[in-house]
Amino acid sequence: MYRKFFGLTRSPFDISPDPYFLFATSRHNEALASVVHGVLRRKGFMVLTGEVGTGKTLMVRCLLELLRTRGVASANVFNPRLRPKEFLHYVIGDLGMTPTSQENKGTLLLQLYNFLIARQRANQTTVLIVDEAQNMDVELLEEIRLLTNLETAQQKLLQIVLVGQPELDQRMDSPQLRQLKQRITLRCTLEPLQHVETRAYIWQRMKKAGANFQAVLIFPPPTVATIYSYSRGIPRLINTICENALIAAYARQSKIVSEEIIDEVANDLRLRVTSHPFVSGTGLTEDQQVLAKSLLELVSVLERAARGSFATSSESQSAIEEVAEAKVV
Repeated sequence: MYRKFFGLTRSPFDISPDPYFLFATSRHNEALASVVHGVLRRKGFMVLTGEVGTGKTLMVRCLLELLRTRGVASANVFNPRLRPKEFLHYVIGDLGMTPTSQENKGTLLLQLYNFLIARQRANQTTVLIVDEAQNMDVELLEEIRLLTNLETAQQKLLQIVLVGQPELDQRMDSPQLRQLKQRITLRCTLEPLQHVETRAYIWQRMKKAGANFQAVLIFPPPTVATIYSYSRGIPRLINTICENALIAAYARQSKIVSEEIIDEVANDLRLRVTSHPFVSGTGLTEDQQVLAKSLLELVSVLERAARGSFATSSESQSAIEEVAEAKVV
């Protein structure tokens, strides 16, 4: 609907985890590299956690793609609400085998063990990735622990990566799972984006969708700051806000997504604003905060003027005077 209006070739803010739009911060790169290294070096048992919407599922997609190019066989379980035998059936099937038994768990384990031994002898690696792992019950987590016993004298036969929300870390710290916790060889955490990263994230997705240099004009810096204040740097929320904002701007036939549009979208989504990233929570004095706010307003006025005389000379003069009057100590 809005793509032709903004000169886009595809929707830039779909919430589906598309690796094409991967925006890897240094922390994301470090987490991905660590897990890939752990799998290829057959470290055994790894845990990746992050808040809701921080890109864990997209990270799993990228991880699977990277491992596939290195000849790693993988099983990806995205429904952890399975009983142990259902879980084994799914894993065996996702590894490309046909389960030899419908009832006997021992037979299923033997089939999996023979498959892993054959791959190990061929110097090939196999990985099991469980998404939304915070929803696994204790019985299934115990099954995971038993799978970590599939090993030779030198190395683990099955590499296991649990991916989940911070509640997964809390569960791992419980006394009843201490045996499983002791087997963890690597822990990684995905954090929300910082303000500068949020700006780069939005502009990169717009550019990849065909906006090119227009990305900065459609989502100017003050608008991005407002998006950050509502989203707190969580990619899924950023996508939802930006998608709705583009629709709202199209409805108004506006080529620029304004701060007012973001406020309206956030209000419709029942989102609450957090502290402004440039002003609050930075350790500035009161006078310095006044100066920072005045500078933000001046930048906004000048940007609007540069794009088409949206600001009058009196507005520009007023903003400049506010900056001049602000005291810095």
